[in-house]
Amino acid sequence: MLYALLASLPIVLTVVLMVAFNWPAKRVMPLAWGLAIALGAGVWGVQFKWLAGSTIFGGLSAFNILIIVFGAILLMNTLKNSGAIKVINKTFYGISPDRRIQAIIIAFLFGSFIEGAAGFGTPAALAGPLMVGLGFPPLAAAMLALVGNSTPVSFGAVGTPIIGGVSSVLGSADIVAQIEGAGLTTSGFLHQVGIWSALPHALMGVFMPLIIVMMMTKLFGEKKSFKDAFEVAPFAIFAGLSFIVPYVAIAFLFGPELPSLAGGLIAIAVVITATKKGFLQPKTVWDFANKSKWDSSWSGTEEVVAKKEEATAEISPFNAWLPYILVSVILVITRIPAIGLKSILTSPTFTISWRGVLGTGLNYNLQYLYLPGTVPFILVAILTGFMHKMKGETIKETWKVSLKQVIPAAIALTFAIAMVQVMLNSGNNSSGEVGMMVALSRAAGDLFKGVWPIFSPFIGILGAFMSGSNTTSNILFSGFQYGVADQIGISRIVIVGLQVVGGAAGNMICVHNVVAACTTVGVLGKEGRVIRTNAIPAFIYAIVTGVFAYLAVYVFFPTLF
Repeated sequence: MLYALLASLPIVLTVVLMVAFNWPAKRVMPLAWGLAIALGAGVWGVQFKWLAGSTIFGGLSAFNILIIVFGAILLMNTLKNSGAIKVINKTFYGISPDRRIQAIIIAFLFGSFIEGAAGFGTPAALAGPLMVGLGFPPLAAAMLALVGNSTPVSFGAVGTPIIGGVSSVLGSADIVAQIEGAGLTTSGFLHQVGIWSALPHALMGVFMPLIIVMMMTKLFGEKKSFKDAFEVAPFAIFAGLSFIVPYVAIAFLFGPELPSLAGGLIAIAVVITATKKGFLQPKTVWDFANKSKWDSSWSGTEEVVAKKEEATAEISPFNAWLPYILVSVILVITRIPAIGLKSILTSPTFTISWRGVLGTGLNYNLQYLYLPGTVPFILVAILTGFMHKMKGETIKETWKVSLKQVIPAAIALTFAIAMVQVMLNSGNNSSGEVGMMVALSRAAGDLFKGVWPIFSPFIGILGAFMSGSNTTSNILFSGFQYGVADQIGISRIVIVGLQVVGGAAGNMICVHNVVAACTTVGVLGKEGRVIRTNAIPAFIYAIVTGVFAYLAVYVFFPTLF
């Protein structure tokens, strides 16, 4: 137990400094890494080559993730600066005068699509101001955009929470040996984790549009009633299914890159078409009370205005959406093995490798043309400059700003992954003790044996709450969750999938996203109220998905790896 307590110190330090003292991740993670190094050397007796090798391997792994992050940010900034985002926003005007329908389409479906394409807090920052421009109270816009940004998060930025986050556990030779011993490849393992993230998400995702509307009518409606929400329940569930059916199917067929991006794109097309044709539309139009009757806390000191005439006339709606369509198409044709591009892009010709980093068993690979950050994100961003006839100076500024935005993430991610790799590989020591992550996992397994599937999503929520990212939450806790599942003899795939689900639910309340959403709609200072309110759907999300996983691991699929 003493070793488990000592092993927990880097994570405890991270939680305390980020949650209690509100330190940013770029300051906290280097300290946590330093503490992990000190424990590894002083208590566990880990060899220098393993401490240095794990750190370098972590930094290189962070570089892979940062390419995706930079590509996603670059594409989003390119579309903003070309005027395409304004044209895309204009798409949503005039679809329906009913605020309930507008909330479903913008907060959930549009937010899901943007999450799949860009991630990293972008959906709430885009959907919130769009709703304010349509006439929503700013506080409502912030809350609803954050709650809507839950189900799609596990597959945000074309699967980065899984491809970049969960893959951190593959830095452990012992875990890789277990996975291969079960007849899986490492990519097959990540594919399975994606499936077992999508399935629990599906259970809640179908009802998230209705939950969004229920929050809106109860908290911001004139009658303060759930009854107004139930009038659109059939349409809300139809919208949820329109997203979830392709979402789950794509997770099964293609893997973790496309469920949110393609699912959101399909659902937007289906639901907007159905809305315009009057399908399942409510008999009465619901709206907020006159602005003069709004509670003073619903609005901030700033008014965010989004006007129809702001859209750039030179870019047609199709041309504005074309970059996202290209991203989807390129991802599909490069992920289906039968087409043949996947084998070319992942071949040794286009792979930078370092086998046995510093004489350890750690093997680093950079498949630079297969990473979504380069193909399609950076590629499509470059093409967009030509398609949207952007000026050279504007393109140059877009790249410059995007690089600046990545720097804080670079510091935090590099040291976060380095810390986790040191903990994962600390079993290579002279003390004869098991590694830090194994010691932690054994202690948690002994303490929560029998109920871990129900408890597991809350670990993901904690990680996202303190780090502001599902990806970082998965980096911090996927190895721990895997170890607990291994220790108590239940499915590692399902439990790691639950970690991913919990990290997504945590996006509703994570400080980073809440501050960003409140800032963009002009209600900075209301973060505490947003977190307290959104904690309710986040808690429900964790409980429902935890019960689902409990049944999966103990009743329906007890032999799943």
